[in-house]
Amino acid sequence: MSAGIEPEAAAPPALAASWLPLVVVVLTQIQASFAVNALTVSMQGITTDLSTPATSVGTAITAGTFAMAAFILLGAKLGAKFGSRRVFQIAVVIHGLAMAAVALSVSPAMLFIAQAASGAVIALIAPALVVFIAANYSGEQQARSIGFLAAAIPAAGVLALLIAGTFASTIGWRYSFALIVVLAAVNLLLSFRLKVVPPQPAVVIDWVGAVLAAGSIILLSFGFSGLNSWGVILATPSAPFTVLGVSPAPILILLGAIGGQAFFVWLRRRKAAHLPQIFDLEVLKSGSEKATTFAMAAMLFVGTAANFLIPLYIQIVQGRSSFQTSISIIPYTLSIFIASSVVATLYKRYPPHQIGRVGFVVVAAGLTLLAFTIRNEWEQFAVVIGLIVLGLGQGAIVALVFNTLLSAAPKRLAGDVGAWRGLVHNISGSVGIAVASVFAVGILSTIVASSVASSQNLPPELTAQVPLDSVNFVTNDQLEAVLGQTSATPDQIAEGIAINEDARLRALQVSLLGLAGIALLAIIPAGRMPDYVPGDIPAALSSGTETEPAS
Repeated sequence: MSAGIEPEAAAPPALAASWLPLVVVVLTQIQASFAVNALTVSMQGITTDLSTPATSVGTAITAGTFAMAAFILLGAKLGAKFGSRRVFQIAVVIHGLAMAAVALSVSPAMLFIAQAASGAVIALIAPALVVFIAANYSGEQQARSIGFLAAAIPAAGVLALLIAGTFASTIGWRYSFALIVVLAAVNLLLSFRLKVVPPQPAVVIDWVGAVLAAGSIILLSFGFSGLNSWGVILATPSAPFTVLGVSPAPILILLGAIGGQAFFVWLRRRKAAHLPQIFDLEVLKSGSEKATTFAMAAMLFVGTAANFLIPLYIQIVQGRSSFQTSISIIPYTLSIFIASSVVATLYKRYPPHQIGRVGFVVVAAGLTLLAFTIRNEWEQFAVVIGLIVLGLGQGAIVALVFNTLLSAAPKRLAGDVGAWRGLVHNISGSVGIAVASVFAVGILSTIVASSVASSQNLPPELTAQVPLDSVNFVTNDQLEAVLGQTSATPDQIAEGIAINEDARLRALQVSLLGLAGIALLAIIPAGRMPDYVPGDIPAALSSGTETEPAS
């Protein structure tokens, strides 16, 4: 890494840039994130209005996420070729129209198509947001801007919980998406006051690389998403197809991994031949950048898995409603927001590798505290403290790694950095939820099977009537209904419920401790992050190649 350009001794202090571009960036990130969160919160109303199962809503959410991940690298290049502001404005309009289609949906198919279109245009929006930050801010302002961009995601989550939750239970779920249409119009109007980032017509789109990236991401996403329902190794009855009895999930993951390797081989070959690439490997030009990416992936994996396990604990173990769950996790979400916003104040005193190491220790401490304090009775104070500690560490690391990558790249690669951030975010998130689900259910099944086998009150002829081969997290009422259809006596039903309560709690505790262990392992790549205090985006690459002049 180059040491950077020394400032001139007599240079006057730079004037702070206007915060208007940041307002547009944050509002647009809220627009994109609010849309996904509102869909989740509105699930009950959507299923009733459209006469569709909840899985259809989940499919729509997944379609948007996959579309965004698959096309985000292409989105960055389209922004560079045709101008980030112009592409951003077109994408904001399309996203607004997609949200209008969601609000007016009369069938699951219409909802699915609208959400898929939404995800595809977010692939254009996400890289542009990073370009706007790079084009308008430097130094401390840039670091703070990145923190606010990272904080906009949990902020959108809180707003969705409060606004969409209220709308869904009062005037109707469709008004949440009508509100997003209004926000899209506001962002479009404000965007005309953004600095024009000159297009680069000479940019050539690497379509082969784009197809390899999209195909690999889609295969990996579907593969990891299907691990729990389709089977980790052997196919379950719900698998869409099998290969000699093997689940399609590991097959898709293997094909996706092969496609990913082919993608990077293709990029290196194009780079060696001095041909344009869909993703510029200069973003990962040194060990520090690679370590930062590993740290980002580890934090997003742990954070997304925790976001899955915590509501699982509150809804299944505590038996609370979706809205009560939403309110319960607000302290966690707010702590992420606060940490993302204020971590930039540490950049002047501590290098990234120190902040990263401490951040992962804090994350591990929060997860460990949760693992040892959650009970079948609600221990509010201890659990909330654990959630806050986890959120503070998570928010600080997410903002830190993003700022570190952007600070190490020249301005012309800001779109690639934004695309890489979105790509890692979606893949790590998909993997985090899938692995946490499989691991927690596996632990649950093992504990239940062991407890049932050692029970003196549950004879084999009774347990044979219970589908122990498909154990999952269920409430006491759901289990009681299942056992009520067997020949179990009231005492046997009570023992079965007690076994279930103990097994699901221990499974969640072990899963949280496992995530804490991953967070501690992530200290290793965090220690290889840069040892300098982040500053401006370098004016030149470490190789000495000059970048295009800033607009």
